[in-house]
Amino acid sequence: MILDQPIKNWFVSKRGSDSNLKSLLKSISWRIVGTLDTIIISFLITGQLTMALSIGSVEVISKILLYYLHERVWESATKAKEHESEKKYA
Repeated sequence: MILDQPIKNWFVSKRGSDSNLKSLLKSISWRIVGTLDTIIISFLITGQLTMALSIGSVEVISKILLYYLHERVWESATKAKEHESEKKYA
């Protein structure tokens, strides 16, 4: 495919790691999959499409908020203290 390499370059940085765009698109696609899963499970349990869609729409917002808070906690818990990193390399 002629466009294969240019498109691939959008998703991989020069260092060989995923680009911000790829991470963003993966996050969005994963949230869509998760929400569809919640809607299907809710429909199977309740038998009501309106109720399933309501649960799915609330779930989208709550899961985004919970994920953000989860990331912030992990960032603060795993961040090396400035003096710790200086001792390691001194």
